[in-house]
Amino acid sequence: MTQAGITIGSKVRVTRVRDRIPADLVAALKADATGTVKDFRVTDGTGIGVVVELSGGTTTWFFDDEITPA
Repeated sequence: MTQAGITIGSKVRVTRVRDRIPADLVAALKADATGTVKDFRVTDGTGIGVVVELSGGTTTWFFDDEITPA
């Protein structure tokens, strides 16, 4: 279940990343780890992922425990 208060359009901050990610995404997160929630997705049949558009325009998804409200 997603954190209370995080809905589409919410501003969030990426606080950690569980999996390995490409170098360009690492650079984008180091520059500014905040973004806007664009959508939600089912990750493995039980979890919910959050699709976030970062300030630089990159869009990717994160597990709900990797983000917090900004």
